[in-house]
Amino acid sequence: MELIMIFLIGIIFSVSTYLILTNSLLRVIFGIVMLSHGAHLLLLTLSGFNDGAPPLLGEEASVYMDPLPQALILTAIVISFGVTAFLLVLGYRTYRAHETDKMDQLRGNADE
Repeated sequence: MELIMIFLIGIIFSVSTYLILTNSLLRVIFGIVMLSHGAHLLLLTLSGFNDGAPPLLGEEASVYMDPLPQALILTAIVISFGVTAFLLVLGYRTYRAHETDKMDQLRGNADE
């Protein structure tokens, strides 16, 4: 299972890198979103897929799950949601001000 997840993470990182390097501002934002999702999956995969009981004090189990990776991923999801909302608003305001989302035109390098 971990090998499949590693290949999936590699595909997500490749697609996100491609989207970040494109000319459209919206695609750059989607690339950053996909990069954060790939990082979440990477954290989850590197923590390992172990079987065990939930980390509750009342249960008597020989093996418990480690709650730290899930807590880190939950925190990262909340932070990436805030960053995504900020980037979408910033992209919208940029489009409204300049009436384009092409990176070359925003830089002033357009051949017009």
